[in-house]
Formats: sequence, C-alpha cells, structure tokens
Amino acid sequence: MDESEIRKAGALEDRHWWYAERRAMVRRLVAPVAAGRALDVGCGGGGNTAVLRDLGWQTTGLEYSPTAASLATSRGIQVVRGDSRRLPFADASFDLVMSTDMWEHIDDDEAVARESARVLRPGGRLLVAVPCSMKLWSGHDLAVGHVRRYERDELVERVTGAGFDIVDVRSWNVLLRPVVRMRRRSNVSESEMEQVNPVLNAGLRAVVVAERVLPVKRLPGVSLVVRAVKR
Repeated sequence: MDESEIRKAGALEDRHWWYAERRAMVRRLVAPVAAGRALDVGCGGGGNTAVLRDLGWQTTGLEYSPTAASLATSRGIQVVRGDSRRLPFADASFDLVMSTDMWEHIDDDEAVARESARVLRPGGRLLVAVPCSMKLWSGHDLAVGHVRRYERDELVERVTGAGFDIVDVRSWNVLLRPVVRMRRRSNVSESEMEQVNPVLNAGLRAVVVAERVLPVKRLPGVSLVVRAVKR
C-alpha cells in the first residue's frame, strides 16, 4: 500500500466506522480463546493488535512498511519489520496468527499462508479477514494496492492447502454490499477511506452492528473472515 494511504488509514483508524467495527469483530472472535502468544501479520497501525493485547495476549506485530510500523509502535505495540512471505520467527512460536486485510496485497499469498502455519504450534489458531468478490473490484482496490479480492472457495483452498482445518468462514459487511457495489461502478482509482460526517459515521456503524444478530453470515458481503486451526 502507498505510504500516503497508510498515513490516511492511521488518521482514520480510531474513529471511522469500518475500523471500529472490524476491531469489534476481532474482539468477539478472539475473546473466547485462552490468551497466549499472538502474531499480527501485516499489523498496519496496530489497532487490531491492540485489541489482542487488551484481551491479555502477548502480542507481536509484523509489518513491512516503515510508516505503518512507526504508527503501531506509537500505540505501544511491539513491532518487527519483515516480510510476511518469510516470517522472521521460529517454528511453532505462536498460539494465534492474525491477518486483517493484508493477504490481498501479496502476490504470493500461498507463501503467507504456509508461513503462518509454520510459526503456529500444532492446534494454534488462524484468523484472517480479506476483501470479498472480484465483482466488487474497482479503482478503490487499485488505489490501496490490492492484487485480488477473494471468493469463498479460493480463501478456503489457501487456508486448507497450508495445513489448516477450517473452523468457519463468514461474510462481514453484508448489508452495505449493495451500496458498495453501486459506488464502485466508477473506474476512478481513488481510495474510499476518507473522513465521514459523524452522523453518517454512526449510521453506517449501526448497520454493520445489526449483522451481529441477523442470519446474514453466509450471504455475499464486502469481506470474508476465516477461522482455522493448525493440524
């Protein structure tokens, strides 16, 4: 991702509805798991890593971008600079590996999946969130440095092929998918991450919050989330 986009994301992360609900999702999915050592691969500004830390995990963030690494460090996150395709950690070092909206930036995502498995202990857990469906491909994806959006079967294949058993695969940001699809019909290469009016920001977050109690997790969404266990 372009360094200017990373700085923009860092400025928005604390208050933008999308980031706030993504953190809430991470908290809900990880909270039932006994805390241990966690690695956030592609930690960005560290917002999701901080969620793990607050849940009692001993956290390390892996980040390639110096700008993002600096932002995460400013949050008090322990950050290691490195390449997700060649993780600088020993085998079976972690109990949880998390990547939120990172795999789609890497050409060789199979290597990222294999490395995530390598550094996990047997029975360790994987949590990955990625953008869903090439039907939503747009100038936004180009602007933020995506090389793909994932179909459900494709994501499952990447994860199981690396040595994981799937716990579940769910869609996220389902109710807003029609709005996103309509907005992305433009071919303009421009990121959608921008300041949002506070009233609209609250309204959009409320829509995504509603998904917590609605039976929509199998419907097409804007993102896919997979949980898996290392064999």
